[in-house]
Amino acid sequence: MDLAEARMTPREGMEFDVVIVGAGPAGLSAAIRLKQKNPDLSVVVVEKGSEVGAHILSGAVIDPIGLDRLLPDWRSDADAPIKTEVTDDHFLMLGPAGGIRLPNFLMPKLMSNHGNYIVSLGNVCRWLATRAEALGVEIYPGFAAAEVLYGEKGEVVGIATGDMGISKQNEVKDSFTRGMELRAKYTLFAEGARGSLTKTLIKKFRLDEGRDPAKFGIGIKELWQVKPDKHRLGLVQHSFGWPLDGTTGGGSFLYHLEDNLVAVGFVVHLNYQNPTLSPFDEFQRFKTHPMIRETFEGGKRLSYGARAITEGGWQSVPKLTFPGGALIGCAAGFVNVPRIKGSHNAVLSGIQAADHITSALHEGRSNDELTDYEAGWRFSAIGRDLRKVRNVKPLWSKFGTYIGIALGGLDMWTNDLFGFSFFGTLSHGKADFETLKPIKSITPISYPKPDGVVSFDKLSSVFLASTNHEEDQPAHLTLADASIPIGKNLPLYGEPARLYCPAGVYEVTYSNAETKADPKFVINAQNCVHCKTCDIKDPSQNINWVTPEGGGGPNYPNM
Repeated sequence: MDLAEARMTPREGMEFDVVIVGAGPAGLSAAIRLKQKNPDLSVVVVEKGSEVGAHILSGAVIDPIGLDRLLPDWRSDADAPIKTEVTDDHFLMLGPAGGIRLPNFLMPKLMSNHGNYIVSLGNVCRWLATRAEALGVEIYPGFAAAEVLYGEKGEVVGIATGDMGISKQNEVKDSFTRGMELRAKYTLFAEGARGSLTKTLIKKFRLDEGRDPAKFGIGIKELWQVKPDKHRLGLVQHSFGWPLDGTTGGGSFLYHLEDNLVAVGFVVHLNYQNPTLSPFDEFQRFKTHPMIRETFEGGKRLSYGARAITEGGWQSVPKLTFPGGALIGCAAGFVNVPRIKGSHNAVLSGIQAADHITSALHEGRSNDELTDYEAGWRFSAIGRDLRKVRNVKPLWSKFGTYIGIALGGLDMWTNDLFGFSFFGTLSHGKADFETLKPIKSITPISYPKPDGVVSFDKLSSVFLASTNHEEDQPAHLTLADASIPIGKNLPLYGEPARLYCPAGVYEVTYSNAETKADPKFVINAQNCVHCKTCDIKDPSQNINWVTPEGGGGPNYPNM
């Protein structure tokens, strides 16, 4: 039986009131809220990771405003993995050999982390899943939502999980199994940044019309166990400046959790211009700074991962609703960039969408558009949070790190104190894939070799991500035109995919390395940690990330 024939076999189907794609903070919060409002609703959550939390990667310092609204009793729940309250806030500006700590009184009030908690967001999601299941929510980990299902009028009527048991040559294996159709009265998409189905919905329903281009960063994170004398429970530390130059946006975080654990991460805004920049190597170089290195010397690196971050905020949030469904969480773009926080808004958006669905179902509606959710979010706590910081990213991009951050801080102060901005609402300008300069016009960046003490190479890092894909399956990283990487991107940009990917997925190989003869573009899909950077930053928009077989990808512990 060939594949086309096999796919003519009807898929089995199941009917639900609500289907939710993605078991992150937004999806699980929506599921919990739906069952809180109406215990009789049938609600299912599908999650492409091998378990809930396997693909969750975030700093994370969480603002508890969302949890307080969703689960007011969470502080008394002994199983809640939310133990470490922030005790100290440090903001550093780094130079090549030193740096200064900025006084806290200069920072806008909304930048304070006191009252927030340092957590593993993956563990928070695992806990939320137990709360959801206790209410009767069905959760299916290891099932990747691969297709949106549409009704006769073009409305969304659910999703289909991917077929399994297909070889790399698109041949049917003995293990072939058709995906399942999960049909619903409403479907919520909580896939996170640059979700594969979300991207198709935005295009089909033109949800980005009248909005600024979506903007993104890449966040790379490691979890360390440090020496007890280097650990400061509850310390939150952020920095900007070195090793990035003044025209490249980004910065770092160090969060001191319980058990001598420190989460360290580095964010690079993906509107950078130099095609020889490597976010991974900038992160490794950052850890060698004298004000940073001392925390990690003598410690042990436990985990590694990377993930795209939505950074467009207020101006770039697409229309959230369409017939039959809605976008929530980071799929909608609700990250507050200067606060480096999105989980609170993810929870709040899940609550809001669930409330509107509950009302619609009570009225006997189904598969129509939840217009009140779209109309109301800008006037909600989410909108108030994002509106205050709407100009920080555009100012940073336009004026560079030092002037841009100063102007962004002033703008946050005026928004916080007086409710207005001298700048109005600035535009983000170009999409991230449009910002690279030709390689002949830039100074190439040279990175030092990793020292194996605080800095490391990509392959040893990917090993710590525990990423795994069935090798004999169709590639989940596809090229629209196979000739572009070597024919266009290599001569024009030096093929930046080999550098912006934090997992060593993309390589350019040569039959003779000295003469660079016979270049070939190689995709090591098994290394992929599902960060989606390639889908975002490729200057030709030639790489398309689609879901692999369910359960494939990283398996992040405590991230």
